[in-house]
Amino acid sequence: MLEQVQETAAFLKDKMRSHPQAAIILGTGLGKLADVITDKVEIAYGEIPHFPVSTVEGHKGKLIAGKLGGKDVMAMQGRFHYYEGYSMKEVTYPVRVMRELGIRMLYVSNAAGSVNPSFRIGDLMLITDHINFFPEHPLRGKNIPYGPRFPDMGEAYDRTLVALARDIAAERHIALREGVYLGTQGPTFETPSEYRMFHRLGADAVGMSTVPEVIVARHCGIRVFGISVITDLGLGEAVAKVSHEEVQEAADAAEPKMTEIIRELIHRA
Repeated sequence: MLEQVQETAAFLKDKMRSHPQAAIILGTGLGKLADVITDKVEIAYGEIPHFPVSTVEGHKGKLIAGKLGGKDVMAMQGRFHYYEGYSMKEVTYPVRVMRELGIRMLYVSNAAGSVNPSFRIGDLMLITDHINFFPEHPLRGKNIPYGPRFPDMGEAYDRTLVALARDIAAERHIALREGVYLGTQGPTFETPSEYRMFHRLGADAVGMSTVPEVIVARHCGIRVFGISVITDLGLGEAVAKVSHEEVQEAADAAEPKMTEIIRELIHRA
């Protein structure tokens, strides 16, 4: 796989006009952040050697290189999910390509369901830690020499970046939640009993992505910042049936605040 990763990185280096050190992965309904990237080059996933192709509505399937917050960045407008039938190596393939491209910081976003009864739809949650509930580990198999066989996950989400995001949100009067994200394989939304179980395990939000990407990024020595948009509620009196379309709508509404935080974070970090 390492040879394929290097081939993909070489292809992208030829296509991009910049040398980004920060990357962004945009989740469901959050692809509009790409609209504020300037001086950009857009490459469809289907054109990139060895790259998977996103199949989920709301994920445009484009890699964008340009400027955001005065810095050179690359952004994935759409990610890959385990529930789409991809292996964990395919789900996390872009992160290893990022490492070959010299990425030092990764900003991940997602839409998530709340299992914290104090959260509300549209809240932004800084991810301070995660619980891995996927049935396959992304580092399973022969170790790729980007990092150690047994990488430490004591600080999966960079505390300095989290603290800086708090400051930015306070300056701009943006309300933030903080909590633990639990990643599951999907594609079903959770049952009420599963929501209650995840809450008891210590989770504040649950979704179907992010955790594998973060594990591989940390293995590669890439610093990570994560943020969730709360798009549905699994606990409390406001629990209701949820659809993918409703998740997208809630993410669309919260996206401008998330964009402001990430753009300023990239500028200052």
